Amino acid sequence: MTTGASIADGPAAAAQARAAPPVFAALDLGTNNCRLLIARPARDGFRVIEAFSRIVRLGEGLSSSGRLSEAAMARTIDALKICSEKMARRGVTVARAVATEACRRAGNGAEFLHEVKGATGIALDIITSAEEARLALAGCTPLLEPPHDHAIVFDIGGGSTEILWTSLPGGGRTEVIDWISLPYGVVNLTERYGAGDHASGSYARMIAEVAEALAPFEARHGLAGHLREGRVQVLGTSGTVTTLAGVLLGLPRYERRLVDGCWLDFNRVIEQSRQLAGQSIADRALHPCIGEERADLVVAGCAILEALHRFWPADRLRVADRGVREGVLVELMRRDRTRGDHHRGARR
Repeated sequence: MTTGASIADGPAAAAQARAAPPVFAALDLGTNNCRLLIARPARDGFRVIEAFSRIVRLGEGLSSSGRLSEAAMARTIDALKICSEKMARRGVTVARAVATEACRRAGNGAEFLHEVKGATGIALDIITSAEEARLALAGCTPLLEPPHDHAIVFDIGGGSTEILWTSLPGGGRTEVIDWISLPYGVVNLTERYGAGDHASGSYARMIAEVAEALAPFEARHGLAGHLREGRVQVLGTSGTVTTLAGVLLGLPRYERRLVDGCWLDFNRVIEQSRQLAGQSIADRALHPCIGEERADLVVAGCAILEALHRFWPADRLRVADRGVREGVLVELMRRDRTRGDHHRGARR
């Protein structure tokens, strides 16, 4: 068991843990966000009993310095302390905490993980970009539906963007044909180009750079041709797409239940992206689904999204407010069931 919460040891505690239903936790520490889900298994997957998300900007300044800054690490540890307290209070029995691009790239990433362990008790596992893509897909699989037999799934992060080309053979299964991780995310693009605008041309330059990096993947697989046949679903999971969904739906405040799984007209998404690029940071911050924390970052995400749309202009985009955390939970619960089945079989 990998756990980030302090769980009491001893025979009595072990007996109590065996008797009580298991409580699972998944923590995803990204370049921009720290996200936690605590859940119990349910017939149709799992039931969330607590969720936590905080923008920590762990990767702030990383692209220029190659290291995590003291201020960013302090912000992140504060958020992780809250996560640890929530896991302990909820009696988490099985947990996994993963860290992605910022910790992969930082020269002091291992040192930071050691500091986190001492300050919070959470043992972070730095995962590869391949595992990050796989977990994101596992978390989003319930939103991939017939009659589509293929899907393009993308995850726009703070420091990288993962894109998966998958087949959907049926029965809720997915098979990854190929994937790519681009070194572009909302944090590092914003640091290089600024908050993005039409007047300076920075928005167009961001789109062009990301599109250039995407071109070989499209050339290798010809996804645009598959898309024209109408059997490819395009699904996006990230703060960028969920934020744009909240804006396009006209929500007075962000509501996950209205955003997760919704379908958007992809052309309208691009129109909205360009409108945001034409606004000041102050004007963007006024929208309740953007706010001050995302106002300077959202346009970089819009630029990545528009680069994707240039190659794969689907009529509709499905939005997922789920991803790595949910994928971690799915895998933890599957392993727990497998162990349970194994033990029951041994007892027979």
